[in-house]
Amino acid sequence: MARYVFSSHDGFGVGHVRRNVLIARAVLAADPRAEVVVVTGLTVRPSWLADRRIRVERVPGLVKDAAGAYRNAEVPFAAAVAQRATRFAAIVAASRPDVVVVDRHPFGIAGELRPGLAAAREAGAATVLGLRDILDEPSVVATELAGEGWQDATELYDRALVYGERVLCDHRAEYGLPLRPDYCGWVVEPGAVGRREHGLLVVTAGGSGDGEAVFALGLDVCAAMPELRAVLVAGPYATSSLDDDAVARRGLADRIRLVRDTPGCGPLFARADRVVQMAGYNSTFECLAAGIRPVLVPRRTPRREQIIRATRLAALGLADVVDEPASAAEVAWLLRRPRALGPDDLAAAGIRLDGASRVAAHLVTLAERRTAAA
Repeated sequence: MARYVFSSHDGFGVGHVRRNVLIARAVLAADPRAEVVVVTGLTVRPSWLADRRIRVERVPGLVKDAAGAYRNAEVPFAAAVAQRATRFAAIVAASRPDVVVVDRHPFGIAGELRPGLAAAREAGAATVLGLRDILDEPSVVATELAGEGWQDATELYDRALVYGERVLCDHRAEYGLPLRPDYCGWVVEPGAVGRREHGLLVVTAGGSGDGEAVFALGLDVCAAMPELRAVLVAGPYATSSLDDDAVARRGLADRIRLVRDTPGCGPLFARADRVVQMAGYNSTFECLAAGIRPVLVPRRTPRREQIIRATRLAALGLADVVDEPASAAEVAWLLRRPRALGPDDLAAAGIRLDGASRVAAHLVTLAERRTAAA
């Protein structure tokens, strides 16, 4: 029986652990007898995180603020890091994994994964670093790679898997990644099937911790386009200012529905014919999987990941991009253009959305080698 541990730092939003959960499910589809542990510092409990086949282990959360600094709501930063290190090492010792997968930061936010990873390697586990399609500006990533957070990564990791394709970002050419990456395509829920509802707009901002401007723009667009009905998808970090009363005050209650804690936007995207959203990894590619060309309103801070992703998808003809100050009239003009995408459009651009199964194939192979050698 193969054993896997997935770890994510979950500093801003829910994307890191979301990817880990989707990959874990793909591993279980390939190997139903596997034991899977997902380690997360997520401070909220989205419904999609509950899966009886996956054991979720909690560590103290560290949430990134608007300036890019991490903090814990209950204890000082150093204490939270120490607790995370102790907890992760204990999880590794108890789980005895064949494969450990770490999302984005090789040793965690402040090196807290080092003791647990060293113990896993000493026990013979394979270690895998998972990287999203876009990390940040090349100069920012170069500084990061030269720092302590990447020291010894080439010695402690067996493999780096990129959850994307070189067509959008070449991690060695742009970032100087010291590990040779395997590009696996985007990790996303399979495209949901639904009946298109003409005039249905979906507005979403991922985890929604910084999505107020996107939701405000969505409300403005609905006011400017009376032919639309809309669903606003509020993520787990959405502020309390986004509620039914806010919609009612705009006189839009009969045309707008507010949804919270959805297990994923895929089913809503499958019904919609228009989408306005931020440019986070998960929801953006869920939208493309559903066959919709989104209007993206990317975040520019604390990392520039979203604006880079958005502009490159626009260059491939798969999205339109506006800034947060965009007018409702500008967005309405874009939404009145054809928004449908077909599989051939994605294939022609080099976008593959079967990343979860392809990553799982790598991990299962590593686990089989480990168990065969044991």
